[in-house]
Amino acid sequence: MTPKIVKPLAWLLLAFILFVTVSPIELRPNTIETPDIDRAAAYLAAGLAFSLAYPKHWKTVAVLLIFGALAIEYLQYLSPTRHPRLHDAGVKAMGAALGLLAGWAFNKWRETKTVANAAAGFVRR
Repeated sequence: MTPKIVKPLAWLLLAFILFVTVSPIELRPNTIETPDIDRAAAYLAAGLAFSLAYPKHWKTVAVLLIFGALAIEYLQYLSPTRHPRLHDAGVKAMGAALGLLAGWAFNKWRETKTVANAAAGFVRR
């Protein structure tokens, strides 16, 4: 995926996560999975998207997304129907960390492959 596609996707995922986290409980999507799996999967997808969108800034993205998970959970105090919990914030932060790690590994693999292809092309001349 090119950064032109991944950057808007990453920001849309984060906006969706923010909406679902802070909106009244009755607006939360119903899924067949447990809430912990939903939380982890959403943040894993966001972490992966952000690490692919900003490969040179993965450390900054990691700090912002992991602390953002804590901050977004804290924002639930603004909604009378929601209840923030440290456990939920931890699940979200762990999902973000796993997504960021997967994106970092993919970026390293892609970088190594690009260098290897360039070297092979150089040798063939």
